[in-house]
Amino acid sequence: MVTEKIIINNPAGLHLRPAGKLSSLASAYQSSIFLYKGEKTADAKSLLALLGACIKFGDEVECICEGEDEEAALAAVTGLIRNGFQDDAEITGEDTGNGSFG
Repeated sequence: MVTEKIIINNPAGLHLRPAGKLSSLASAYQSSIFLYKGEKTADAKSLLALLGACIKFGDEVECICEGEDEEAALAAVTGLIRNGFQDDAEITGEDTGNGSFG
């Protein structure tokens, strides 16, 4: 099991679009991935659980990953949060070739 505390730096918090990005990313890993905010727990692979956690800008969450790819999962999830839920293409303005950014 690996864990890291991180501050949500997206000004809009964890609304539908960033929660969708997070759940899609988390679903790519075998490990279980949970976010803890106070007494609330959210399975990072569940969009509804993430939205139900009411995570806002400035909140500190603890990300806990457990499983065979836990280190990679933790690095990916915390990296996405640190980047304000933007992937590299959105940060650089790079065209991904599919008609949209990201």
